[in-house]
Amino acid sequence: MRGRDRLHAAPVGRWRALTGKAQQLMAQHSIDVALLAAGRGDREVPGRVRITVDAPYQEPKAILLQAVAEANRCRVVWSKQMGFSTVVGFASDVEAVELLYTSLMVQAQSALQAAGARTRGDGVSRTRSFRQSFLVAYATRIDERLKRVTEQATEAASEGGRGTSLLPVLASWAESVEERVDELFGELSYRHSSVHARDREGWAHGTEAADRADLHGRAGALG
Repeated sequence: MRGRDRLHAAPVGRWRALTGKAQQLMAQHSIDVALLAAGRGDREVPGRVRITVDAPYQEPKAILLQAVAEANRCRVVWSKQMGFSTVVGFASDVEAVELLYTSLMVQAQSALQAAGARTRGDGVSRTRSFRQSFLVAYATRIDERLKRVTEQATEAASEGGRGTSLLPVLASWAESVEERVDELFGELSYRHSSVHARDREGWAHGTEAADRADLHGRAGALG
């Protein structure tokens, strides 16, 4: 069965569907789907979805999306000039990425609005620097949290008696995703882009917001 390619911006309203589904449960579901597909001999091809990554602060947003995608066994190709990233992966994983990323961005925006503007001692605005640093810190801490949860889910599945079959299956899925990326985009060139976070207060607030962020995708989970 061939995966269905879907090219659109992530619908903001759909993030509510994640209520009650923790990232650990999504990771476990992904593992279960992979094992089931392997057991049945399914040959699903990974699909793709375009998710809007717009200005301002595109780079930290793209970093956050990459963190969410990697936690859900997907790959991301960022088209900066086009204002979107393409997420490549199996259907259930790509959907989880759409919903969780949108939820996390809504939560980040709510926290930024609550923080308000910032000025230096001489009255010059430092709001942009504050928000840039906030979002870089937010993406960095969310990445740490998601990696920890995904590792725990994988370890739990292995300890549950499926370790022998699990690793080859996950490796096969990862290979399929990589092949699909190569098919869609050919030879990619990678360029390291430094993201600046110069505002100490912004970094602290972003880290705190990420620690409070709800990985279930529930509305208003900032406290």
